[in-house]
Amino acid sequence: MASRIRVGIAGTGAYVPERVVSNDWFEEILDTNDEWIVQRTGIRERRFAAEDEATSDLCVHAAEEALRNAGITADELDLIIVATISPDFQLPSTAVLVQDRLGATKAGAFDVVAACSGFVTALHTGEAFIAAGRARRVLVIGAETLSRFLNFEDRGSCIIFGDGAGAAVLMPHGECGQGEILRTSLGADGSGYEFIHMPGGGTRLPATVETVQANKHKIALKGRETFKFAVQRMSSLIREFMEDHEPEELGLIVPHQVNRRIIDAALDRLDMTDEKVLVNIQKYGNTSAASVPVALHEAVTQDRCIPGKLVVLVAFGAGLTWGGTLIRW
Repeated sequence: MASRIRVGIAGTGAYVPERVVSNDWFEEILDTNDEWIVQRTGIRERRFAAEDEATSDLCVHAAEEALRNAGITADELDLIIVATISPDFQLPSTAVLVQDRLGATKAGAFDVVAACSGFVTALHTGEAFIAAGRARRVLVIGAETLSRFLNFEDRGSCIIFGDGAGAAVLMPHGECGQGEILRTSLGADGSGYEFIHMPGGGTRLPATVETVQANKHKIALKGRETFKFAVQRMSSLIREFMEDHEPEELGLIVPHQVNRRIIDAALDRLDMTDEKVLVNIQKYGNTSAASVPVALHEAVTQDRCIPGKLVVLVAFGAGLTWGGTLIRW
């Protein structure tokens, strides 16, 4: 049996739209204000895509930066995986649109749908392809244009989400020498699918005039149930990944940016401070599948991924799904 190929993260990239939407913007359409939003979520602003921007456009910007930082060109890619719940079209996949735009003529391409856990799921998938010797260079992207699917009559959900994209290039660790993926974990509990979901638009409830008028094609969120689930999963994933390592080995935690209170509550469970946690929710809100890769890229550019130290990626979201990745940077 062939030995497993070690996999590393050769380069990262990120892109957020130019339009900044502050909390004050919501005061004109909802019974809310900046103080209320900040206290409950930690969010001060988020980015919304321009009218002529779609998810594949965000993907391409992030991907081009990741490729540059990895020192390779698109025609060297073997595979492109895009994690999104806000694709350009019902079909084809967003990944094939990105493949064409980048000129990745030798690459296969497909999407994964795991909501806020999407990037971690895609990362796990890309790592498995390389580890098994089925690919050598894989581009993984998490991207969302959730502003198109927000119910602006629902204060509890529309203030939370934003748009963006993050990307990572994977290759054998021996070729890039950094970001070795040590361990991954994925989980799901479909019994909680109604906690965060979009009821309309699928085969269960196809689009009609009535479903559109009833906002069935917008994101619906049960905040209290989601909060409990997210706190429990974030803390348990971090504990699981660190069980075989000493605390001083931990360099950084990059969590899904869902809610500042959720992050703080999970850290309380772990008896940890936020000194080793990257938090950027105040700038971008919850960008779902883009959340972790955007934060990871920010960590890389700020030199917060310390060589030799552990980096823990954790995500959780609709499905219900959750996942994590342990990396030795």
